[in-house]
Amino acid sequence: MGEDPRTAELRAAVAALMPQAKTDLAQLVSFKSVADPRQFPASECDLAAQWVADAFAAVGLTDVGLHETPDGSKAVIATRPAPAGAPTVLLYCHYDVQPPLDGAAWRTPVWELTERDGRWYGRGSADCKGNIVMHLTALRALGADLPLGVTLVAEGSEEQGTGGLERFVEANPELLRADAIVIGDCGNFAAGVPTLTETLRGSVNVVVTIQTLSGPLHSGMFGGPAPDALAALIHVLATLRDEHGNTTVAGLPNDQRWSGVQYPEEQFRRDAGVLRGVEFTGDGTVADMLWARPALTVLGIDAPPVVGSAGAIQPAARARLNLRIPPGTDPDQAHKALVAHLQANTPWNAELTIEPEGKGAPFRSGSGGPAREAMEAALAAAYGRAATTQGQGGSIPLCNVFADTYPEAEIMLLGVEEPACLIHAPNESVDPAEIERMALAEALFLATYADGL
Repeated sequence: MGEDPRTAELRAAVAALMPQAKTDLAQLVSFKSVADPRQFPASECDLAAQWVADAFAAVGLTDVGLHETPDGSKAVIATRPAPAGAPTVLLYCHYDVQPPLDGAAWRTPVWELTERDGRWYGRGSADCKGNIVMHLTALRALGADLPLGVTLVAEGSEEQGTGGLERFVEANPELLRADAIVIGDCGNFAAGVPTLTETLRGSVNVVVTIQTLSGPLHSGMFGGPAPDALAALIHVLATLRDEHGNTTVAGLPNDQRWSGVQYPEEQFRRDAGVLRGVEFTGDGTVADMLWARPALTVLGIDAPPVVGSAGAIQPAARARLNLRIPPGTDPDQAHKALVAHLQANTPWNAELTIEPEGKGAPFRSGSGGPAREAMEAALAAAYGRAATTQGQGGSIPLCNVFADTYPEAEIMLLGVEEPACLIHAPNESVDPAEIERMALAEALFLATYADGL
């Protein structure tokens, strides 16, 4: 039996728009929109925000504006009001990106979209500028044929975790009120496998500083009794994992089990680039460790680099820590537990300073409702196979704000960011086929959602 005529028509329209999608993504990737003026000029985020505003105005959304949020970032908001009696769908994305990290590790230019082996490379190509292009392509394919209202919000500081849009939504709830919310900042379990993400881990970020001396000392003259701040920091960090690699923050359970879809070990080894012979961390399954248990990561350490280091005892050392927490764990309690653990395990009565950076609650979406049914049908039509579900280890604190502010809205998490994209890492890329299929699925959803109400 042939494809439904509406699906066939939209499939052809999306396919014809893919050259434009590549042009769009190339322009977006060229903006160095890291929302941290210590690393890149704030003007790069301004340019990206204006481009997004102009692009969505060009596809027929109105009331387009750049709204300053409490953390200083700008949220792009554009709307097309719903016809009388029709629902409204909110489409979310973010235009800020992670810093490139080690530029030398990139095989292609960081800020230039480059095609290689069938994938499109560049910082933000997947997270989350690929999802901006997904939304744009879906709306372009539909043209004026929109049977419902659409609001687009593009966040400007999601990767920094500074909560600007969360506080903006709380203060301006009517601007983004919707019946269904599509969070375009996730992805499929694997390329070609349509997937809805149902759970997200929360996060707690802190910066830890240990001080022991008034200044550096000659390691030969004073080494031994003089307390080494870097050694003290290493000792503290070592207490955060046990010999199996389980996160061991006192007061946080670390034996939870994941009851949903499992993540095969060999697939995870490929997706994560774990070297052959190197063991995974933790004594649970991959899914347990990713989606059901806490995970502590040392994001960065301030210490002398090897090249240029001197024979000196360090008076101070600093680390940035990221604690991911599963649904069911309160972020305030997790923060207290982490602080207490660090305090209890700092050796030699060294001076310890803990600066909170930010925290976000974990999230669990609903699994039923007319929007979910329409999206599942749209994904199945776009991919030719039924959609599956997964958890995700990342955090999107805004989801909880949406759930609290719009309790009647259905929230669905999806997007183009499958594991091979290597988001947040060097050599980030996106599979253009995922942009095409996800744009088709979103267009089908927007065309059919109102039919089921």
